[in-house]
Amino acid sequence: MRIAFIGQQEFGKAALQAFLARGDEVAGVFCVPEKAGAKPDALREAAQALHLPVFQFSSLKSEFAEHAMRELNADIGVMAYVVQFAPQAFVSIPRCGTIQFHPSLLPRHRGPSSISWPIALGAQETGITIFRPTDGLDEGPVILQKACPIGADETLGELYFNKLFPMGVAALLEAADLVVAGRHQETLQDESQASYEGWVHEEESRVRWAGPVDHAYNLIRACNPAPGAWTTLDGVRVWLYDCRKHPARRFADVAGKPGTIAAVTPNSIIINAQGGQIEVFKLKPEGGKKMGAGDYARERAPLTSAE
Repeated sequence: MRIAFIGQQEFGKAALQAFLARGDEVAGVFCVPEKAGAKPDALREAAQALHLPVFQFSSLKSEFAEHAMRELNADIGVMAYVVQFAPQAFVSIPRCGTIQFHPSLLPRHRGPSSISWPIALGAQETGITIFRPTDGLDEGPVILQKACPIGADETLGELYFNKLFPMGVAALLEAADLVVAGRHQETLQDESQASYEGWVHEEESRVRWAGPVDHAYNLIRACNPAPGAWTTLDGVRVWLYDCRKHPARRFADVAGKPGTIAAVTPNSIIINAQGGQIEVFKLKPEGGKKMGAGDYARERAPLTSAE
């Protein structure tokens, strides 16, 4: 098949390479323009190294983007991690239309942080969806879905790179084959089951120690490795990464109120929460680099509380 490819970064690069590896033709690649000083886009670099036409329009709503898409004469458009809005006038140009990847089981968790929120909310399952892009955010008809479990201690990075990333690449190939062959089905999303969450920003990623220990632990997992859940340790803002949850049944007496530093070990800091404790092994202080929590505690001794 002849593909118009739209995407960015490592997921886009992996999907591009997967289509090419099996013999598909990529007519051109659309990438979001890179900001000055930003890390180079892995997809753009890969496409240019393969001497593929690369387009970087500030908006896919422009007549220039539509003209470029028409000139590609593609069988199908493939959207692999796209942050730009792609209007119907653009995505409907390929002969078989366009398909899009989204890392959740739509209609649940529409929006830009759809991998983080299921973890933060304590879900035990998530997955990927391949759907038809519409002018609504992640609202188009579903072509293909694949589910996977979320491990009790799994972090955002582990879930994405070990499960959703490879599942998503494989599903794009499978869905493209179905669509081009005319063997696919499109299922409307059930709006009564829909949810939408925005980006996990500063306010959303702050750990509330007065809440249940599960809430704190899930949030830390959902923000690891980025953007990092944060708290303040004796007034210093600190981002938390590798942690372990100790429910109260393993710590019969949780001494001290939530947010109290219960103990410091050679490798960790143990913080009280409602119904248990969080043991922090890796953190990053504001203005510093990631480091072992035990090392940080020794530098800042004595630590007393988190807020």
